[in-house]
Amino acid sequence: MTKDMTSGNPTQLILGFAVPLLLGNIFQQLYNMVDSIIVGRGIGVDALAAVGATGSINFLVLGFVIGLTTGFSILISQYYGANDLDEMKRSVTMSVYLSIGATILITTISVLGARPLLEVMNTPANILEDALTYIIIIFWGIGATIAFNLFSAMLRALGDSRTPLYAMIVSSLVNIGLDLYFVISLGMGVAGAAYATVIAQILSCFFCFFRILGIKDLHLKKQHWSFHPELLLRLFKLGVPVAFMNSVTAIGVMVLQFVVNGFGSIYVAAYSTANKIMNLVEQPGVTFGLAMATYAGQNLGAGQYERIKLGLNKTIQISTGVNIVLALIMLLFGKQILALMVSGSEVEVIQIAYQYIVICVLALWVLGLLFIYRSSLQGMGDTVIPMVSGAVEFITRIVIAVTLPSIIAFHSIGIAEISAWITATALLMATFYKRINVYLKIKNN
Repeated sequence: MTKDMTSGNPTQLILGFAVPLLLGNIFQQLYNMVDSIIVGRGIGVDALAAVGATGSINFLVLGFVIGLTTGFSILISQYYGANDLDEMKRSVTMSVYLSIGATILITTISVLGARPLLEVMNTPANILEDALTYIIIIFWGIGATIAFNLFSAMLRALGDSRTPLYAMIVSSLVNIGLDLYFVISLGMGVAGAAYATVIAQILSCFFCFFRILGIKDLHLKKQHWSFHPELLLRLFKLGVPVAFMNSVTAIGVMVLQFVVNGFGSIYVAAYSTANKIMNLVEQPGVTFGLAMATYAGQNLGAGQYERIKLGLNKTIQISTGVNIVLALIMLLFGKQILALMVSGSEVEVIQIAYQYIVICVLALWVLGLLFIYRSSLQGMGDTVIPMVSGAVEFITRIVIAVTLPSIIAFHSIGIAEISAWITATALLMATFYKRINVYLKIKNN
């Protein structure tokens, strides 16, 4: 069901949009945790470390893909908010063309660059081959990932966050079932976990595609598929900065992974396990940000600038409250949750992972602000400053990751993360209020 977010109660609209999206993302992260449990307990800690060692590389590629498709959806949501359906449909078709080109390019570069990247990142020798096996299979399936993210972004741009939820639930359940079959029953090792992920992604892609076919506002005619260079360029200018922002952030995470790899496979396993949990507790911030991107995009298209500011304030209040509660839960029960993911005998892994989580959750509310301000700016069509904020995150991570390990060892990784969040958020906040005040001044004059 599509949703017009240019009228009505902002809090109800944003929550109504965000909750299904949050549930879908939680399902995805729960699957990732179950995947770790199956790999860690079914194969062993080295296999868990191997899959974890690919996380930052996967984040680099996936972040680029998500950024690209999110950028495309900005224009779609703005045209939808302005009720310009013809231009919206042309934006959809041009997004498809760009995504096909991106699939060919990204698959080629990713598959060819996987081994060199793993080696450059100082991946421990005892897990290198398993890590390579896993990530190569994932990269061959990147086309399905791009298609799913494009279709999901289109649906969200029109206010439909339920279909991606249903797709994610079905995909996650299938993924878990295939994990158990491939890894446990067939003994396929980390390759089985990778194949399960790719197959489930293909399924979720088709799920969203068939939903799109049933949306009247997205019924495309032959003329909508004609080539529009100017529109293609606009989409490119929106999508590429968001994609590069995510990639620059991911490169910073890769540097952290490089530092962690130097501590040995125990620390790699602890870091990857902790990040699985952190990815879960970060989801409210992520989804509130995505909700604000659609909300801001539609309201900008409709010229409702005051509603953007009002919606942002309400979203910040909700996000901050939720993140404080989540931080308290992790501080109190973090070790017990970690013990579900690795064998109880791996006491050192649990202790190291918990130390990292404690540092990060203390600034979880700041990360929530980062997602909200960044996505709001992107929804308003400003993708350059969010890209710059990604560079700020990158520089902060690099400086701290390079200078502090010799002083405080593994604790420097968590400090690098939260420092990156704080510096980037400061830039995004200042830019948002400057931009929204300009829009309001123009409207009032």
